[in-house]
Amino acid sequence: MKIVFFDLDGTITDPKEGITKSVAYALDKYGIYVEDLDSLCPFIGPPLHVSFQEFYGFDAEKSMEAVRFYREYYREKGIYECYLYEGIPELLKHLKEKGDKVVLATSKPTEFANQLLEHFDIMKYFDYVSGSTMDGSRVEKADILRHALRKYEDVPKENMIMVGDRKFDSLGASEVGLRCILVEYGYGELPELEACKPFAIGKTVKEVQNFLDSI
Repeated sequence: MKIVFFDLDGTITDPKEGITKSVAYALDKYGIYVEDLDSLCPFIGPPLHVSFQEFYGFDAEKSMEAVRFYREYYREKGIYECYLYEGIPELLKHLKEKGDKVVLATSKPTEFANQLLEHFDIMKYFDYVSGSTMDGSRVEKADILRHALRKYEDVPKENMIMVGDRKFDSLGASEVGLRCILVEYGYGELPELEACKPFAIGKTVKEVQNFLDSI
């Protein structure tokens, strides 16, 4: 049995519109007006509170408040302002038909992740969903993976692999002893992906499928 862990944002869905609009909404609460939403793309991938601190100098308390403002917009509108990358349903169906276990490992809160999988009618392909917690107690990718791995303690890690689009996915996978495939069509620039020295870098969803079939 093989277990494939998938990131969500930037790997399964393109969440650019919803995430950047939600971030802009939160920043507006502090009198920070962002006209170029593309400038907020670095928020796609890492935990939100980390990004508010890194890019806008918020302290820990202010960054968590900003996350709450972010969720006001995201919960009502932003969550659905995204789309599936071409070929994703076919890839997930292929893996299930092969008998692989498919697990979502995302920094997005589990509640929102479940909503999106149901919205796009791909929940049927997933055996388990491991997301972050609303209270911030589980947000790092390594912790999210550890949470999922408890369910599969009897499976050797050489039979598992993580698929993501940012260095955070690779670092989290490495921390828990998993190999990682990074996708070039997401939000990680190629130099970032290459620096991670992953098992493979897939330019397309089809390439990712070919890599997964090869192991």
